[in-house]
Amino acid sequence: MADISYTVDHTLSHDEALKAAQKVADDLAREYELSCEWDGDVLNFSRSGVKGNLTVTPDQACIEIKLGFLLSAFSGKIEEQVSKNMRKVFCGEA
Repeated sequence: MADISYTVDHTLSHDEALKAAQKVADDLAREYELSCEWDGDVLNFSRSGVKGNLTVTPDQACIEIKLGFLLSAFSGKIEEQVSKNMRKVFCGEA
């Protein structure tokens, strides 16, 4: 399995950070047909061949993704898209 890990610092309030995490999850769910479920400040997501979580802390958001064999071929593209989306929603970068 290919692993993707990305952490971004943020200055959002707790509620704003949770909303930003949900935005990231909604985008991932739409693009990769993932199911998502909150467990406290951790958003777990999965589908066949993909499993991961997005953890929100007071000053950081960290996403961890495990890709199965078939999707591991696209790990570079997925990592690029995820990191760009995380920077956009948590830091306001375009």
